[in-house]
Amino acid sequence: MNSSRLTVGFDLDMTLIDSRPGIRAAFRALSAETGTFIDADLAVTRLGPPLELELRHWFPEERIPDIADRYREMYPTYAIEPTLAMPGAREAVAAVRAAGGRTIVVTAKHEPNAKLHLSHLGIEADAVIGSLWAEAKAVALREHEAGVYVGDHTGDVRGARTAGALSVAVATGPCDAAELREAGADVVLDDLTEFPAWLDAHPPGCRR
Repeated sequence: MNSSRLTVGFDLDMTLIDSRPGIRAAFRALSAETGTFIDADLAVTRLGPPLELELRHWFPEERIPDIADRYREMYPTYAIEPTLAMPGAREAVAAVRAAGGRTIVVTAKHEPNAKLHLSHLGIEADAVIGSLWAEAKAVALREHEAGVYVGDHTGDVRGARTAGALSVAVATGPCDAAELREAGADVVLDDLTEFPAWLDAHPPGCRR
C-alpha cells in the first residue's frame, strides 16, 4: 500500500455515529417549542439528506430557513450527549491511521455540530467538512485527495463516484446492502467492524 496517498473519507450519521437518539430528542424539543407536530421516530429513519429536506415534511417552505437555524442552535443541548459511536467506528479510524493514512469526515450535518459529536465521542479526524450532501461531497473529497469514501447512504455512493473515489458502503443506515450495490458501491460491508480487515487486505491508495 502506498500509504502516502491514502486518505479515507467517512460519512458521519449512521456511519461513524448513531445519532438517532440525539436527533430524536432534538426534533421532539423543536416540536414542543414550535407547536408543530414532528414524528421524530419517523424522521430518524431517513437520516442522511440535508436537514431542510426533512423539515419540509413538517413546516411550510417559507419557514424552513428560520426553523433550520433554530434546530441547529438547539442541537448541542439535546443531541450530543445521547449519541453513540457506531460499532467499529473508532477502530476503523484507527486502522487508517495505523496504515499511515489520513481520515476526513464529510457530512451533510452542520459542521460545528459534527465536530461536537466527534469530540464528545473521542473520534479524531484530520479534517471535518460539513453541509455537503451526495454529489456535492465530491468537492471536499477531491480537495483532500481522498481515494476512499465510506458511507451508509446511496447519496454517499454518488458522492464517492463523482469524486472518483472508491465507494465503500456500510449497511448500517436507511439503505440496505442491495440498494447500496445498485447505486454503484464498489464494496459493501455489514458495518464498520469489517473495515480494518478490508483495509488491510485491499490497497485503496489509488483513486478509482
